[in-house]
Amino acid sequence: MLAQQQRLPGRAGPTAVLLVALLPAVAQAFSGVWRPLEPERPQTWRRLAVAPSTPKFQQAARAALHYFNYRAASPSTFRSLKQVRSGSVWVNAKKGQKFDLELTIENHKPKSNDERLGTCSAVVIFKNHKPKPTVNITCTRLLAKKEREQEDYELYKQMKQLKRPPEGIKIPGNDGYIDPSLQPMWDLAMVGSSYVMWEKTSLSLYYYTMQLTGVKQWVTSGDFINFSYTILLHEFSTQEIIPCQIHLLWYPGKPLKIRYHCQDLGTQEEVSGNGEGSAETSTEILSNF
Repeated sequence: MLAQQQRLPGRAGPTAVLLVALLPAVAQAFSGVWRPLEPERPQTWRRLAVAPSTPKFQQAARAALHYFNYRAASPSTFRSLKQVRSGSVWVNAKKGQKFDLELTIENHKPKSNDERLGTCSAVVIFKNHKPKPTVNITCTRLLAKKEREQEDYELYKQMKQLKRPPEGIKIPGNDGYIDPSLQPMWDLAMVGSSYVMWEKTSLSLYYYTMQLTGVKQWVTSGDFINFSYTILLHEFSTQEIIPCQIHLLWYPGKPLKIRYHCQDLGTQEEVSGNGEGSAETSTEILSNF
């Protein structure tokens, strides 16, 4: 019996043959477990063929300057858009639209002895159906630091000496005139409204500052200017005039601290926000500033 159970060397028994036959099936059954996972393809940005002269680029440039003026927190450095010189736009179905811009800027109060134009490069990303675009902006040919500080401090001293204006006063008046004594108040109000317009701007909504309608609070004790006022914003997509109550604290060379509360007359929605001289995901570099 023992002799009959001995196997010749090199010949597989029935069990070994069965395992060999099953190996392809086992490998196929477990192939999904052992196969390495393919990496997910990153969301790509697709470039659109859009001319820089179109309203889309104008809106992105305005949003970038709103952010620039707010972060600079300097009435003497406040700039307006002159022209979008060049740019490109990309779209991402899940993220939104991204603009790469080159633009020229000018002083919002042109001086007879200073006709130079500044230049800026900016990247602006509008999130889908959301306001408050992400901005990265670099500007050059601005005021020298010493000159900026001097102009801001002169305005600061004027603001400290101002008395609360009469109830119901409008800056500018209905005829567009601004009394020189009230110009510092308007200049600072423009800086504060820049923050509000940046936060509210989206791909479909943009705003202009129209009028300062009233000062609710005017406190000059301590170092900071404590300024509370109502500003009227013109919303261009709906042609609505939206009142926003703004409260800001300002001192030359310090980050602007601001809170606001707006009411949309068309939908009766109320929107509020606040900032302290920085944005969560945005940065900007002020060259020669």
